[in-house]
Amino acid sequence: MAGLWLPNTIWDAVADELTRRGHRPLALALPGVDDGNRGATLEDQVTAALAAVDAAERPLVVGHSAASTLAWIVADRRPDAIQAAVMIGGFPGSSDSAYAEFFPLVDGVMPFPGWEPFEGPDADDLDAEARVGLAEAAVPVAGGVATGTVVLSDERRFDVPVVLVCPEFGPDDAKAWIDAGDLPELTRARSVSFVDIDSGHWPMVSKPVELAQVIDEIARQI
Repeated sequence: MAGLWLPNTIWDAVADELTRRGHRPLALALPGVDDGNRGATLEDQVTAALAAVDAAERPLVVGHSAASTLAWIVADRRPDAIQAAVMIGGFPGSSDSAYAEFFPLVDGVMPFPGWEPFEGPDADDLDAEARVGLAEAAVPVAGGVATGTVVLSDERRFDVPVVLVCPEFGPDDAKAWIDAGDLPELTRARSVSFVDIDSGHWPMVSKPVELAQVIDEIARQI
């Protein structure tokens, strides 16, 4: 599941490599992104994710950036149905928090804010062509998704293994944030592991083969 603004085609290169490695990846089409529905809600995206899980046999659920919270909501709704929740460059929000209210809404949607907020480690590995491609592919986030309330209610979610793939930050950073209580959902999770990847915030664009290798190795080890 892609993070904010990104259509499911952002996974194409990663999916191709995972298929070559013998997996059956599904780049989920999310309401409000891949269907152009500006009235989509967070619950619409949750419903789409759950439908994909219900149609599979104990899948590995992968969420990028803000969609790490979506992956965690799936873990909460289907704790016995998934192998693990993999979070790439993101962390799960807490219950009753807003899903992704990071930038102002304009006419009911949250547009891509340009590259200025992401200058530094997030985007240092993106060349000019990659930046243009990402910006052109970006879809404004439906307000009902961005401001949707995260609802978590099943304590069994803490039994679901979590793997943090660390791109623009390192495993030691993530461990420190968890130990400090900054990521309360992960503080309570019983199994959290960490994988480093030498990339910025969008490794599916800058390091797709390497990211596929990471996901492949996680799937084989879980």
